Amino acid sequence: MEDVLAVYHRPPSDARPVVCVDEGGKQLVGDARPPLPVRPKSPAKEDSEYVRHGVADLFLAFEPLAGWRHVAVTERRTSVDFAHFLRRLVDEQYPDAEKVVLVLDNLSTHTTAALYQAFDPVEARRVADRLEWHDTPKHGSWSNVAECELSVLARQCLDRRIPDLDTLRREVAAWERDRNATEAAADWQFTTADARTRLKKLYPVIAPAT
Repeated sequence: MEDVLAVYHRPPSDARPVVCVDEGGKQLVGDARPPLPVRPKSPAKEDSEYVRHGVADLFLAFEPLAGWRHVAVTERRTSVDFAHFLRRLVDEQYPDAEKVVLVLDNLSTHTTAALYQAFDPVEARRVADRLEWHDTPKHGSWSNVAECELSVLARQCLDRRIPDLDTLRREVAAWERDRNATEAAADWQFTTADARTRLKKLYPVIAPAT
């Protein structure tokens, strides 16, 4: 936890941007019957029955000091999908960075090994060398700012029926453009000193020397 909090208080750096990464899912749901449109004195209505079309995954990268975020929609959430997301992140979004400083939870797919499952060893090593990893502690995903952005995405964009991947990608891309254009940098104020005070019970008790 203290490692992640220290990363958040590094000064802005184009050479080593801090990027938080998280992922979530969205069930694709279509209408069993056509909904009724809005009419005078009558709101739009949709049938309680729906048709399931599977689940999509959303990889989200958020640079809190720049107020920039990007969401990639995929059909699956495998290690290989994660590896391709990371390669696009370093090659397309941060091609000139010396290292991309990653903050992410310790999900089993969030490892350097994922790169070796997706690419040949030379390419996997190349991408890995562009990354500096910082894992949030177990049960400490609250310390990943990207989780907050996923929550905003869920409330502002995903809280309704979305029937297919194409629609989901269009809606998420529109949300991303609007939020990047209107939202400033994240104002993270929780420090290591705060953690040692407010979360004192999580620290081991050291008996005084005798």
